[in-house]
Amino acid sequence: MAVTREEVLQALATVAVGGNGGSLAASGRLSDVVIDPNGRVMFSIAIEPAEAAGMEPVRRAAEAAVKALPGASGVFASLTADRPATKGPATSPAPTPGRPAHAPTARAQIIPGVKHVIAVASGKGGVGKSTTACNLALALLAQGLRIGVLDCDIYGPSMPKLFGLHGKPRVISGRILEPLDGYGVKVMSIGFMVEEDTPMIWRGPMVMSAITQMLREVAWGELDVLVVDMPPGTGDAQLTMAQATPLAGAVIVSTPQDLALIDARRGVAMFKRVEVPIFGIVENMATFVCPHCGETSHIFGHGGARREAAKLGVPFLGEVPLNMVIRETSDSGRPVVAIDPQGPQAQVYAEIARGVWQGLSGEGARRAAPRIVIE
Repeated sequence: MAVTREEVLQALATVAVGGNGGSLAASGRLSDVVIDPNGRVMFSIAIEPAEAAGMEPVRRAAEAAVKALPGASGVFASLTADRPATKGPATSPAPTPGRPAHAPTARAQIIPGVKHVIAVASGKGGVGKSTTACNLALALLAQGLRIGVLDCDIYGPSMPKLFGLHGKPRVISGRILEPLDGYGVKVMSIGFMVEEDTPMIWRGPMVMSAITQMLREVAWGELDVLVVDMPPGTGDAQLTMAQATPLAGAVIVSTPQDLALIDARRGVAMFKRVEVPIFGIVENMATFVCPHCGETSHIFGHGGARREAAKLGVPFLGEVPLNMVIRETSDSGRPVVAIDPQGPQAQVYAEIARGVWQGLSGEGARRAAPRIVIE
């Protein structure tokens, strides 16, 4: 029988915090306790940045207390400064009227060594967002910049496949992981830590905790740009990223047809709502040229993203064709920008990268992250 949340909280009530004899369960530092169907337990402990070293023994004691419970197949406990500690025991607060009960209350922190963090996002899946993020990162690298990629699509991680990477990240010290290298780009993905066919049956708090840990507990080193491949949609993961780190801006990927543009419009509106600049919209799968007869076809329409960008008052970064070369190189883990940097497809991504870097260069000082309020 799997362990229950009540049993976990009882175990954490035996873990002392500070010198006043108070327990971790009653400290107000605990996130929601999440237990997946396999009995794995996940929770985080809120701290101030200066408390990290002193609270590490508490984290270890909490993990040990929960691991000892029958039915707990694994424990994933983390220290996080991404939300303020609250007073009182670990109970679910009553929702504020007009505000979702699950709305994150994270505090943004700069990632040491990382100059700029940008999000590549889409309002819906299946529009080629991850392929765009991968080739955009490589195109930025080709400009002489130091680049990393964080795969935040917990439910459908694509970066291991796109970069042709295998194996698990090496633990450098404590909980700090070393990212893998893909054609000179530092890459981190949940896909490195689970089998390819393993479904991620995680609820929102687990997803948010995993994203926070991949941001904070990875040895990114010195980077000019960290490209974040966001999951599709406008939910918890997007809000977590907007609050957990000061995003320099976002790139929205869409196909030309009206159905995709409706969702792209939501993505633009979401980032504007949380005061994240929009670097522009990319129209993916814009044109198909038959390799046999040379006839041009607009399978998903054409020009819709350009018109939408003009309507929304955001830059249009370019069109990526629906091309067999891009599909084949992506499936084989040999991104087109890496293997044929002077080819016509790579040049499309190079132009998009120049537009993004222009937006970053004109940004000036690092943007302070907003406090998100949903009415």
